[in-house]
Amino acid sequence: SYVFKKGWMKTMWRSDPCYASYGVDGSICSFFIYLSEVSWQFVYMFYVLIKLIMQCSYMYNHVDNLECLFLVHNSSNYFSIPKYRLKIGILLHLGLLTKESGFKIAENAFSGGPLGELVQWSDLITTLYLLGHDIRISASLAELKEIMKKVMGNRSGCPTRGDKVVELIYIDIVGLTQFKKTLGPSWVHYQCMLRVLDSFGTEPEFNSAQYAQSKGHKTPWGKWNLNPQQFYTMFPHTPDNSFLGFVVEQHLNASDISHLEDIKRQNQSLVYGKVDHFWKDKTSYLDIIHTYTEVHGTVHGTVRGASTAHIPGYVKNHGIVSGRDLQLLLRETKLFVGLGFPYEGPAPLEAIANGCAFLNPRFNPPKSSKNTEFFKGKPTLRELTSQHPYAELYIGKPHVWTVNIDDPIEVENAVKAILNQKIEPYLPYEFNCEGMLQRVGAFIENQDFCHGQVMWPPLSVLQVKIASSGESCKHVCQENKLVCEPSFFQHLNKDKDLQKYGIDCQSSETVNDIIVPAYDQSKKHCFFQGDLLLFSCAGSNGNYERICPCKDYMKGQVALCQNCL
Repeated sequence: SYVFKKGWMKTMWRSDPCYASYGVDGSICSFFIYLSEVSWQFVYMFYVLIKLIMQCSYMYNHVDNLECLFLVHNSSNYFSIPKYRLKIGILLHLGLLTKESGFKIAENAFSGGPLGELVQWSDLITTLYLLGHDIRISASLAELKEIMKKVMGNRSGCPTRGDKVVELIYIDIVGLTQFKKTLGPSWVHYQCMLRVLDSFGTEPEFNSAQYAQSKGHKTPWGKWNLNPQQFYTMFPHTPDNSFLGFVVEQHLNASDISHLEDIKRQNQSLVYGKVDHFWKDKTSYLDIIHTYTEVHGTVHGTVRGASTAHIPGYVKNHGIVSGRDLQLLLRETKLFVGLGFPYEGPAPLEAIANGCAFLNPRFNPPKSSKNTEFFKGKPTLRELTSQHPYAELYIGKPHVWTVNIDDPIEVENAVKAILNQKIEPYLPYEFNCEGMLQRVGAFIENQDFCHGQVMWPPLSVLQVKIASSGESCKHVCQENKLVCEPSFFQHLNKDKDLQKYGIDCQSSETVNDIIVPAYDQSKKHCFFQGDLLLFSCAGSNGNYERICPCKDYMKGQVALCQNCL
């Protein structure tokens, strides 16, 4: 009954008399007969997809959102999404779900544990299936060994014979370690096929094993020597990596949606924090919000010893709620309140999509691996200026209010401003079903790390900018409402290349560093890159001006340029 309970047939079977001619009368049985006998391919797709992800109950419940499949397939917009010619075999190895990882992420999903990775995996699986690819899922070392044994075919370590249906491998950082150990030295033959789900990103200086060692980086998560664009992030926070993203959940069924207009916004706020210790030392901040609104929470309660000691007594705590109940709660809420942690989660986008304003804590100084324990050991030096930099940069007011939560006046002014206006629901295109289909389809069609130079994005969209000394390419492109495109660095790495853009290199040298290509204007001296793995949008230097490859991007789809499809 899962397939049908929220399906298109339930609400639309009366829309055309042809359904009745096939015996559809509104009953579940008639839907089953119609879909299995008349439209059997669609039902088969659902059956296989659900079977693939039932091994993790949270992912199964998240794909309760697969109403998206019906809605996308039956919307006119779906047919405007480019249909990519490739149909390939894809392996997905979920290292974080293996017993060997010891993380117990799936087991803790319903008790306040981290959900971002599970959300991303389930949305990726759904997307690949909708795009028509042949997918295989591994969530144990035994399954990984069995699949790769078939892929490798012979035992020589050279992928020249055997099962050719696996042409792309999606994996996470934990799985990457398992993959390398399972295959031994022959893993290098499959490096170019890898796409690594990596929530916070891996910057080039941590990815290059030799460079990371020379800088004394001791992170256990880097030194993979992949093309940095093979790392797929949750948000478009680092252009050196690729932005995979996810789909913001919409759990409401047809009956719920029909009554949305009857749900009235209450003078209430909902605090973003499922675990008690997130609330520690936030009482003064929450007291201000409580002055103007009723305060609600969804904190895991006292089951199995979980504490609620840091939650003020005036908070109405609902405990961990279902996706549907959370959506309904957000629909009657005006303000979604950030506490500063967790960083860069999916929940603020879900709240904004339901018409809430998000109070986004500002960080000054910014948080990074240099000053924040959470980021220590992670393969990035990225600085977070707020709890949710994407919401701060790409959405902003009136949906996102980034404030210093230690400044009572700033907090009070923001709360009053939010309550004095009507804020409509908003969801960036890149975080809905169609946006993710478009983006992932374009990546599969055009990203190729196995066959040398590939001209994508097209070189025609390159815009060269010169950064000030100490400024990164990421920053200078962003200042110009563009994004840095690392694949273009190779076209700015020779004297004759730079002449086209008015840069006169009277002398030059080649170095292996993340700060080049760069230019010493006073001496008209150019620095070129000697290690292709070190091309970096993030690198900066206080002595030289970086030469930066920028491109435009589609509104609401920052990963793709305007002429990339």
